Amino acid sequence: MNTIVDTNYNFPNQKSVYKGKVREVYNINDELLVMIATDRLSAFDVVMPKGIPFKGQILNQIATKMMEATQDLVPNWLIATPDPNVAVGHLCEPFKVEMVIRGYLSGHAAREYKVGKRVLCGVDMPNGMKENDKFPEPIITPSTKADNGEHDEDISREEILSNGIVSEEDYLILEDYTRKLFQRGTEIAAERGLILVDTKYEFGKTKDGKIVLIDEIHTPDSSRYFYANGYEDLQEKGEPQKQLSKEFVRQWLITNGFQGKEGQRIPEMNEEYITSVSERYIELYESITGTSFTKADVSSVATRIEDNVLSYLKNQ
Repeated sequence: MNTIVDTNYNFPNQKSVYKGKVREVYNINDELLVMIATDRLSAFDVVMPKGIPFKGQILNQIATKMMEATQDLVPNWLIATPDPNVAVGHLCEPFKVEMVIRGYLSGHAAREYKVGKRVLCGVDMPNGMKENDKFPEPIITPSTKADNGEHDEDISREEILSNGIVSEEDYLILEDYTRKLFQRGTEIAAERGLILVDTKYEFGKTKDGKIVLIDEIHTPDSSRYFYANGYEDLQEKGEPQKQLSKEFVRQWLITNGFQGKEGQRIPEMNEEYITSVSERYIELYESITGTSFTKADVSSVATRIEDNVLSYLKNQ
């Protein structure tokens, strides 16, 4: 399959390029950002050697649909999507924290809980919970926004404020927006027979000081989903929930001896496994959007993206 794992464009009025774990962001004249969702796959803050077919398209199109479905609650950075893998939006200064919100004891929170921790990012977790149990109320557990190649780190609200990472005035807005988005995401998921387990949101400030939602929202890279049907039964039996998220990749890596720690080698991902990951991403797209996934033409994906972005910029 033709995947896109790296870009090297030179668009008109281009000022700079930022390359994250998955997305590559082009600054156009200090006014617009052209964000390209590649097919790279990252887990434990490590980028895997091979791309996943259609992953970038899936992430970009889910994020676009979810931003449109939440823009009445929270303003966002998005202006246009000139290509299946591309979003164009307002230039923003990102906050240096990711707002993680958890409705269930899963993933990182569950791993911390298993080793005896009952406080995560300064937030108490009740005793007597089993993995994948629902919290009495969703908890916000922020993390630092790491530079490329570094690990995100848990951080408490108190540490964010005392270190001046975010002002108290702004942080109260981030918390409010996070809870509103998670509630809307939960409602959208429920309509599709899914449970939004946990997710992360990123925010930035526009030139005029407005706080907006940026990056992705409710995608399988930023969120965890379960099927609602069968959830209670699996919990009662103490059996794993079926993951509609990137967690299944993490579990596969853990099983194969990799958690991103020093000295560990990334296990080989053969074509069969890569295809299965792509199929899981397509499954989530169709489940969460309620629409069939249409595969874009990938005969020359890099050229397609360049042509579509150039055409968009020319008409601005």
